[in-house]
Amino acid sequence: MTSAAPAAPFGRVLTAMATAFNDDDSVDFEGTKKIAQHLVENGHDGLVVSGTTGESPTTSIEEDGQILAAVREAVGADIKIVAGVGTNTTAHSVELARQAEKNGADGLLLVTPYYNKPSQKGVLHHFRQVAETTGVPVMLYDVPGRTGTTISLETYAEAIRIESVVAVKDAVGDFARGVRLQQLGYAVYSGDDIANLGWLAHGAAGVVSVVGHVAGNQIKAMSDAFRSGDHAEALTIFTRMLPAIDAVMGVPNYGATTAKAALQLLGVIDNRHVRSPLVELDEEEVTALRTGLEAAGLI
Repeated sequence: MTSAAPAAPFGRVLTAMATAFNDDDSVDFEGTKKIAQHLVENGHDGLVVSGTTGESPTTSIEEDGQILAAVREAVGADIKIVAGVGTNTTAHSVELARQAEKNGADGLLLVTPYYNKPSQKGVLHHFRQVAETTGVPVMLYDVPGRTGTTISLETYAEAIRIESVVAVKDAVGDFARGVRLQQLGYAVYSGDDIANLGWLAHGAAGVVSVVGHVAGNQIKAMSDAFRSGDHAEALTIFTRMLPAIDAVMGVPNYGATTAKAALQLLGVIDNRHVRSPLVELDEEEVTALRTGLEAAGLI
């Protein structure tokens, strides 16, 4: 029996894509285009640029605009592109949102302000100020492990009244809460690869992955199997991916670092350089990553 597919305003399989850098710390736009093209060729119908995995805390406003423009040029008009505009300064996020709209973003990813830990009233004020700046649809991003703040259901209930707010990327991992978010009117996207299948079972519209850098086709196959009603096959695919999920996401030095090293192992990019304060994987860490990807049948 085929499961009814919830609305997916930004596509079903998205990855928060890495930004390629040259050894001198400058943005490697050609390398970034190659990453985008690789993702589209391997199961993706949407991309997130300038998110955490894109190392947005280290990129300038000008670079963020250039990255979005380069990715759009690489993938064309049919692929949904969501631009990360979340910072802990509302004025900064407003400027990023306006630039993203100008450069043709299909959506904005708006994370809870981090480090300064605003009250729920402050969180809602920030969301409203940024979302009402443009007419671009907004995906809120709830990741308390990085921001120190969880968006309350009361704040969600108010935020969904903002016309452009349509979705949430959830890295809280509370499935029952996610169902309640859907009842409020949100399209919910999994923001944690280990929870992707669980989120599909709880009505998620899609996923925003990191492991998708190397397993896009597998994530799409899992999603398609689940939605077609073949839940056993979806679980089989997920189980096969577990070594890769552990290798990319289950280690201390994870995220952009493991994503870039995995892309280097696949030959998509020629280096795994990251901007400080991140440090690239050392050879021992790369060996462990390779072992996980091999165990999952990805290389």
